[in-house]
This record gives sequence, structure tokens and C-alpha cells, in this order.
Amino acid sequence: YSIIPDQIEAGTFMFAAAVTKGDVIVKNVIPKHLEATTAKLVEIGCQVEEFDDAVRVVATKRLTNTNVKTLPYPGYPTDMQPQIGVALALARGTSLVTESIFENRFKYVDELMRMGADIRVEGNTAVIYGTEKLTGARVSAPDLRAGAALVIAGLAAEGITIVDDIVYIQRGYEHFEEKLRNLGAEIEKVSTEKDIQKFKLRVG
Repeated sequence: YSIIPDQIEAGTFMFAAAVTKGDVIVKNVIPKHLEATTAKLVEIGCQVEEFDDAVRVVATKRLTNTNVKTLPYPGYPTDMQPQIGVALALARGTSLVTESIFENRFKYVDELMRMGADIRVEGNTAVIYGTEKLTGARVSAPDLRAGAALVIAGLAAEGITIVDDIVYIQRGYEHFEEKLRNLGAEIEKVSTEKDIQKFKLRVG
């Protein structure tokens, strides 16, 4: 008996590829468990290739808008809602994201708007007006999935993004920044303001 792979962690890396116009292979997954996420990635303009135990996501152009509603498995997972929210914030056109599972899932919106996203939350629906770019800012991770989404927003943004309160992210993603760094991201876990300045000097 083996524990099934974490489809949410896999999906997060898939969306990281989408928002950065990347080409990423996520290994040790069960592609069938990712079908709802894969379908949306294809809808917004990514190419997705499935293997026995891996998926490849390639994004070469600006993403396009779509509508999404979270549902229990096998529907689109609530835990992947902030990640697609980031992608749609950068997509062409207007998108609707309806949250039917978890009422506090839009906590990331205020933080994303600090980076230049144009989003209006009305009840359990977010209306996302796609924008050409996000700009680096200092944001705070209000929960696990929101934190991961803000990190991938930072990868796609122009300039430097600082995500505070990453304890949530560390709880749910093992070696998150290392895996992203292995994919070519300029990302570092820092513990002091001095570390932040060093990072800024190095990458700026």
C-alpha cells in the first residue's frame, strides 16, 4: 500500500508553470486525480501532456479567461482556487470564480490586489478582470493555499515580492522554495530584514 501523491501540491507547480510561461514536468503524480485541474489549464491556453506517473505543462503565450466553480472531487478543488485566481488575474478578459466549498477561500484577493490584480468579490464569486502584469509587493500569506498562490504570483510579477508569514506554506509544502529554485526561480527563504536586503542586492 502506498500513500497517493498530493494532487494539490502537483497542481500548484502546474499553475506555477502556467503563470510564468514555463515548461515543467511534475513527477510522481496520478494524472487521473488531476483531471479537473488539467482541464482548466487547457481551457486557459496551456498544453498539458500526461504520462503514466507525470504531467508536463507548457505555457508559451498569455493565458485566456475562463469561469470556474469549486466542487467536491472529481470537480475542481477548492484547494486549487487561489492558484487559478492568480492565473486568471494575468489572463486576457474577464473570469468568474465561484467558491462553493470553503467560505474563506478569497483571503488572498486583497493581497493579490496589492500586486496590481483587478478583482471584485461579490458573495461567493470573484470577478477577475485580467491585467497585463503584476508588480512585486510585500504581501502576507493568510493561509496555506493563499500563501502558495502569492508565491507563484511573485514568480510571475515584475520586481521583487516578499511573502510574510510563510509558516502556513511550510506546513503544507515540503521544500517549496527549493523545488521552485530547481525550476529556475529566484526565490529564497529569509528570516531577517537584512536577509531581504541581501536578496534584493543579489537579484536587483
